[in-house]
Amino acid sequence: MNYPFGKEMRMELPLLNRYELMWMIVLFDLPVIEKTERKEATKFRNFLLDNGFGMIQYSIYTKLFSGKDACEKYYKMIKDNLPSEGKVDIITITDKQYGNIISYQAAEKVTKKEPEQLLLF
Repeated sequence: MNYPFGKEMRMELPLLNRYELMWMIVLFDLPVIEKTERKEATKFRNFLLDNGFGMIQYSIYTKLFSGKDACEKYYKMIKDNLPSEGKVDIITITDKQYGNIISYQAAEKVTKKEPEQLLLF
């Protein structure tokens, strides 16, 4: 392989282990009786999706981070975008802990797909 600046300029990126990678889990129970409440709940869900969270269930969203420090920015962003009513919880666990979650769908055990290694530049 030809490197533009020679072999000595090639940078090796460290691989993160499953204890360094962190999953942020956002769980919420928001009122949706009134039209304004539904609008606020939808706005919050769209905020999470627009910021890279994936929907696990209708009120549970997750995102993988490179470490605890990378989560800090999102704690504030979520706080700044909270709906005026309802309950929102944020849980942060390691990738190793996340891998121990046992899931069932229609009484069948679901095998989770391993996340791909993050590349940090």
